[in-house]
Amino acid sequence: MARTALLNVMVQAATKAGRSLVRDFGEVENLQVSRKGPGDFVSAADRRAEEIVRTELTRARPTFGLVMEESGEVEGTDGQHRWHIDPLDGTTNFLHGIPIFAISIALERAGQVVAGVIYNPVMDELYTAERGRGAFVNDRRLRVAGRSELPDMVIGTGLPMIGKGDHGRALKELRYFMPEVAGIRRCGAASLDLAWTAAGRLDGYWEHNLNSWDLAAGILMVKEAGGYVSDAEGKESMLTSGDVVAGNEFAHKHMLRLIKKAAE
Repeated sequence: MARTALLNVMVQAATKAGRSLVRDFGEVENLQVSRKGPGDFVSAADRRAEEIVRTELTRARPTFGLVMEESGEVEGTDGQHRWHIDPLDGTTNFLHGIPIFAISIALERAGQVVAGVIYNPVMDELYTAERGRGAFVNDRRLRVAGRSELPDMVIGTGLPMIGKGDHGRALKELRYFMPEVAGIRRCGAASLDLAWTAAGRLDGYWEHNLNSWDLAAGILMVKEAGGYVSDAEGKESMLTSGDVVAGNEFAHKHMLRLIKKAAE
């Protein structure tokens, strides 16, 4: 797979940050950990990884803006391009020694996400996508799952943490989903849930109250793998609403129906 210069910059940033995270993951019990809020941890590893990604991207494209989980937003001078960066998606997994976490980088151009990279450094799985050029994992083309019946599907989701989100809505949605699907998975890293949906490992995925850095790369990944992505109302406002529903044509349709029923 031939990559563009921009995608190569993103891959280099993600893999370099990944090497740093793997080193810290091996010594996770020694990390200095602070708390941003209940159940939402930020570690020294997180900050190091973000600085690596920011340095690499800014060196290559100094006029682009940045939207970052830890450091907030930095406006670019060109007004057209923004990086969306999550240097450690799955921080709680990381701090508990669970090897399901990733670096997620997306490039937004004039309001459209045009490139994305999601890298799980422990599994050494590098997911890449560019608008109109397909989605890949380690240079193997991705395709969403082909299942059409809900009882055959495994669906991913996220659950609200302590003091965040609508716990009642989450429980109600689960009550509607559980009797109809083969299984539900809560993996703890939204970017990887979307990447795995693009890869056909999950048939679909839904979650609420996410941020643009959680979603941007994965949304493009699913679309380029032939899938459907929307917010919980079937619209295209995922990056602003924070809600996402993704899967193949059938999973997406069924999931929107169940979410709507749960909201009635």
